Amino acid sequence: MRRTRILTAALALAAGLLAGTPPALAAATPGPALAADSYTWSNARIDGGGFVPGIVFNRSEKNLVYARTDIGGAYRWQQSTKTWTPLLDSVGWNDWGHTGVFSLASDAVNPDKVYAAVGTYTNDWDPGDGAVLRSSDRGASWLKADLPFKLGGNMPGRGMGERLAVDPNKDSVLYLGAPSGKGLWRSTDSGATWSRVTSFPNPGNYRQDPGDTSGYASDNQGIAWVTFDESAGASGSATKTIYVGVADKDNAVYRSTDAGATWQRVAGQPTGYLPHKGVLDAGNGFLYVAYSDKGGPYDGGKGELWRYATATGTWTNISPVAQADTYYGFGGLTVDRQHPGTVMATAYSSWWPDTQIFRSTDSGATWTRAWDYTSYPERSNRYTIDVSSSPWLTFGANPSPPEQTPKLGWMTESLEIDPFDSSRMMYGTGATLYGTENLTDWDSGGRFTVKPMVRGLEETAVNDLAAPPSGGARLFSALGDIGGFRHTDLTRVPSMMYTSPTFTTTTSLDFAETNPDTVVRVGDLDSGPHIAFSTDNGANWFAGTDPAGVSGGGTVAAAADGSRFVWSPGGAGVQYTTGFGSSWSASSGIPAGAVVESDRADPRTFYGFKSGRFYVSRDGGATFTASAATGLPGGDSVRFKALPGTGGDVWLAGGASDGAYGLWHSTDGGASFARLAGVDQADTIGFGKAAAGASYQTLYTSARIGGVRGIFRSTDEGASWTRINDDAHQWGWTGAAITGDPRVYGRVYVSTNGRGVIYGDVSDPAGGDGGGGGGGGDGGTTPPPAGACTVAYRVTNQWPGGFQADVTLANTGSSSWSGWSLTWSFADGQRIGRLWNADWTQSGAAVTAKNVGWNGTVAAGSSVSFGFTGSWAGNNTGPGSFKLGDRSCTVS
Repeated sequence: MRRTRILTAALALAAGLLAGTPPALAAATPGPALAADSYTWSNARIDGGGFVPGIVFNRSEKNLVYARTDIGGAYRWQQSTKTWTPLLDSVGWNDWGHTGVFSLASDAVNPDKVYAAVGTYTNDWDPGDGAVLRSSDRGASWLKADLPFKLGGNMPGRGMGERLAVDPNKDSVLYLGAPSGKGLWRSTDSGATWSRVTSFPNPGNYRQDPGDTSGYASDNQGIAWVTFDESAGASGSATKTIYVGVADKDNAVYRSTDAGATWQRVAGQPTGYLPHKGVLDAGNGFLYVAYSDKGGPYDGGKGELWRYATATGTWTNISPVAQADTYYGFGGLTVDRQHPGTVMATAYSSWWPDTQIFRSTDSGATWTRAWDYTSYPERSNRYTIDVSSSPWLTFGANPSPPEQTPKLGWMTESLEIDPFDSSRMMYGTGATLYGTENLTDWDSGGRFTVKPMVRGLEETAVNDLAAPPSGGARLFSALGDIGGFRHTDLTRVPSMMYTSPTFTTTTSLDFAETNPDTVVRVGDLDSGPHIAFSTDNGANWFAGTDPAGVSGGGTVAAAADGSRFVWSPGGAGVQYTTGFGSSWSASSGIPAGAVVESDRADPRTFYGFKSGRFYVSRDGGATFTASAATGLPGGDSVRFKALPGTGGDVWLAGGASDGAYGLWHSTDGGASFARLAGVDQADTIGFGKAAAGASYQTLYTSARIGGVRGIFRSTDEGASWTRINDDAHQWGWTGAAITGDPRVYGRVYVSTNGRGVIYGDVSDPAGGDGGGGGGGGDGGTTPPPAGACTVAYRVTNQWPGGFQADVTLANTGSSSWSGWSLTWSFADGQRIGRLWNADWTQSGAAVTAKNVGWNGTVAAGSSVSFGFTGSWAGNNTGPGSFKLGDRSCTVS
């Protein structure tokens, strides 16, 4: 389930996207005019969606809490709103790896100071070295100390820790445990400079898979954690006693008693396991260590818990389960600072039937569990779990006992009791961050309540985005790990990810431009179909049939009218079908692995791109012909789209720094392309509603223009560009997808690799209809049209409990309408389920249907139509009257 998320195509192996210099442009080529605009940025709410390997409570200030993620940055808790604030959105394109947080430390001496060790991969997927970021304003701003080696926030073993620690007696001293055999490092100037502790004897030796030639699973997991014994020192002097855990099954725990000058292997320690966590209860003089046979965060088949008495040097096995009976490793580990002797741990790698949380109030002598079997497979829980704020956490599952939904968790490597409140605990999972505020009810025989404590922490990797021009859906997203969502309101968490089938990762999706109720998505699944369709604007889905050999989602395109589809899946060549994929035929003339898209006006025209060549099909995907266009990027890091409503208008972005890299435009269906001057690099292209007075849709791109990397907008077909983000809002790598909103001028949706779906609204929407809200409307005020109107309402199909109807609104006046809003009331309590070709709301019996972007203009003597499906009971009498604004229409 929650597996490692690897940046799309490893960022084209990071070879050309992020390293080196961009291709030079001719000196005489004029650049585009540049401007800047002020935007407000938000997340399309999902709440969570990824692994939270670390939670850090400050030990001296109440309610100061941080969380780190493996690819999505770091966050600070806001107690007043019970939300998380992102802290690393300022990480830019060239430093994208710094969105992976390897470890985090909060200064107990000066709570304003916080440190983050950042870097995503230790192999060549990440071209940059790691760094330690330091902040004196709780993460609002950062200074950076570069390191001479890489860090692995998304590498195996990332749930261990914390590897970064601040001396609780002398906070200018910090230690960092490094991976890759780089050893233990120390700073004596509050993180500004770092040097290796040459006296530390063991850099670790554990590798998950020594034979992995990619360098991902074969890296030495190195130093696992650093823990100070604050009782062995005085304020202002470096702490004398320090414990360090090492990824070495024979030599796992080391100690210094002279402030890090010398180090010794702790005598009598257990062997055969890796030390995931080391937590010291200085009040009782116990060091607790959680062990597993694997590095985690999702592997681990055996484990133990041990307690070390710092005064006597005695090791005691305090495992709550006999080693022979474990099928998991121990990871999450915490002590109650208010009640010394209370310790908790997790079975982090127990996926089935659930994770387990253990609690002891006598320093590990005896334990109770979060759940127990009564009579197998039935179980009794000490907790209740409420996921109403994030209902998708049930994953749409209906498991058989002893499995339950929602699960208590998995990959539970982080577990922390609030040092100021014994009743509050937080723990991270592979999908969210859970918490409770009545933990101590556990000890009195009651049940503690678990809820998501994750709002504001958005941690999904985005592969594709699509914003339809009409229908209840405002946005479709294709996501790693949890498939993706249909957002009808950007400010609310959707009730469920895509199901029937549920892909682990959705790789591509599309809708039919002139029939947005037809939607298709493709993705990865261990077993089962890799393609799904919807005919109701993404509300419900059904599986298609895979052609032979399909092993992955690839890319998919829907014809403009939804009559056919072209699919370029993993493991097989490009395929086409009419209908909904019950049978497929191989496309000819186009290589396997090509990226495919559809023309947004001609339903029989499709396009493809592979290895520098552009391909065109005029017969619905049956045959493709290579275009004569030259000068396009030679590699496969390319994304292209056709302009909605205009046949043959295609924009192509992509490339690499060692070749062609930029933005190209074709107006002849890909027969030829013209490169846009001044766009140094471009990686995505999308379209949104045209600005007021503009004849061409708004362009959006993640690009480097005029030497500046950012998110750009053009309202004049690329002649000039406006940077709409700023240096505080960069989100690392944004190269997977972008789209504007066809209903709201200025709104743009931006993909990130770990910060979820970002959307921006222009702060002062000059020339548009306003930024709009998160719901289904266009965010602006539609002026009432002048002149007479006639409405034809027809029930076209009816069945027990349901019906379909068409509505035609005719302009019978003498002047054109530039926007319309039609209202009516149902007489018999009918309810609309879905509506196409208009935006709509219903309150009780009253319904309002408004134009979408493309059908707002209705000339005198012309008409516009929309349709809907709904439910009824008893009678299904049609509306007796309709109003266009304040004007009553004739009912025909």
